[in-house]
Amino acid sequence: MKWKTAFLSALLVTSSFYATPAGLFEQQAAQAAPGKSGAAFDQKVIARIDEERMYEDVYHLTETIGPRVAGTEAEKETADFLEQRLESYGYEVEVQEFSIPDLVIGHLHTESGDEVLINIPSGSAATAEEGLTAQLYDAGLGYPADYNAEAAGKIALIQRGGFTFAEKVQNAEAAGAAGVLIYNNVDQAGPLNPSLGGNEMDIPVGGITKASGEALKADVLAANGTVTLTVQAFEGATSENIIATRTPKKGGSDGIVHVSAHYDSVPFAAGASDNASGTAVALEIARVLKSYPIDEEVRFVFVGAEEIGLLGSRHYVSELTESEVARSTGNFNMDMVGTSWDNATAIYMNTLDGQANIVTETAKATGERIGTPSELILYQRGSSDHVPFYEAGIPAVNFIRREPGTASLEPYYHTPLDTIEFISAERLKEAGDLVGASVYQLIRK
Repeated sequence: MKWKTAFLSALLVTSSFYATPAGLFEQQAAQAAPGKSGAAFDQKVIARIDEERMYEDVYHLTETIGPRVAGTEAEKETADFLEQRLESYGYEVEVQEFSIPDLVIGHLHTESGDEVLINIPSGSAATAEEGLTAQLYDAGLGYPADYNAEAAGKIALIQRGGFTFAEKVQNAEAAGAAGVLIYNNVDQAGPLNPSLGGNEMDIPVGGITKASGEALKADVLAANGTVTLTVQAFEGATSENIIATRTPKKGGSDGIVHVSAHYDSVPFAAGASDNASGTAVALEIARVLKSYPIDEEVRFVFVGAEEIGLLGSRHYVSELTESEVARSTGNFNMDMVGTSWDNATAIYMNTLDGQANIVTETAKATGERIGTPSELILYQRGSSDHVPFYEAGIPAVNFIRREPGTASLEPYYHTPLDTIEFISAERLKEAGDLVGASVYQLIRK
């Protein structure tokens, strides 16, 4: 494992991806993957990566199971699906259960039965099982002066802006409001997700889009109509990590390569890109690598509860022993790799410090060998499951599709539009080829 030490030492004196001495990456890639070019070994992987199989898995996760919110039955159904599939490939599979904060789910309906998309923040009070049916009260920005006696017993409709969400709710409580709906002050496809700053409220609270707030004012409030807000709280919620492991036969090295993807989604979104795409690609790589001779241990880690704070990956890394951390070669994390959004022409390789590491450089060398059509961009960014690995000292990269230059994500991100309609089988294949061949370069005999 001397080449790892040399590689990491070299990185300490590297100021950026492009400032590394010429030829160093190629030398390290050759050390990591013995042989003239590794091209023949790439073909053993990419010839078997099946885009139709990945697309079908995305379809199953989104159209059959649907939104996979952390702690729900749908997330548990997904975990069972992953466990069974990985066991069928011959992997040793571990189910790692962990606790998550109490789950809060809500719905908002008008008198006519129309559903309004809503996010319920942590700290909101629950309603009775039948929900809270009440008239709306236009509370403007929610300052104390925006209320009068007519607010009592109604649901305060408050615009975002001016001061904190928690203060808006507290002012509504003081005025006798029975509930609060906060609508955004900018146009976004998904409903507002207001943070209450750790405060526990005595009334139910929800966040909605700007368009929904304005429509409720025009159609419901103006007609003195009612809405029904339902908030359910589930105590003792749990999520699961599904871990599939292959170890080398006697004589292999002691390294570990972690391949990760989260399988949960946000409420109201089927989560096709985020992150059925990364889940399907990781599953396919696991299938292809299930029987090839390997020199390093490989772990496919499908984590739950990413969308509520990277909880699954944090739990997984926290359970690693000091020895396992020290022996870890790197982490390949995939998130939103299959979007068909035209502008997402680049695969971003996000690292927490913005610096190259063994994962980015193995992928860069692989991409050059196999002719990956998309540009590979090294970028400084957290916000995904590579973060806990990096914080533990493990080289980690988040592979994700973004728009070059702006680094923008697809417009369907965290919205009900994140469906199979906007998934590209060709881009699933591209991610599978790139990450699969890169992982094989590090673990193969």
